[in-house]
Amino acid sequence: MYGMRGAAAYGRVGIESHVLSASPHKLISLLFDGAIQAIKGAKAHIAQKNIAAKAQSISKALDIVNQGLLAAVDKEQGGDLAERLEALYTYVAELLLKANLHNDVAKLDEAAALLEQIGSAWKEIQPQIEGA
Repeated sequence: MYGMRGAAAYGRVGIESHVLSASPHKLISLLFDGAIQAIKGAKAHIAQKNIAAKAQSISKALDIVNQGLLAAVDKEQGGDLAERLEALYTYVAELLLKANLHNDVAKLDEAAALLEQIGSAWKEIQPQIEGA
């Protein structure tokens, strides 16, 4: 029992250290990864018919999308791209809400695919940002 709690605490410290030392670009990458992981967890919980855990995973993904990714969009400097990202994140949030309401794995898959595409593009620009 203690070993599991100790391992969980160690994992939290590792994650916190990683976040505290991360660049702003890396933090956004971590948000993408976290949202995708939460969506995968929701799919597993649907398969296991664990509705409470599914709702918790989708809620986590929604928080990441709304309070992390969407909140990080800089509409003043981002122009048209920022508006498109805002619309896309809003759409992903709607997919997650509908997936939660109807236990719809296809909507979870669509949300994850969109986040993976944007996240992949985001990660590709990292060398350019670090070189600047």
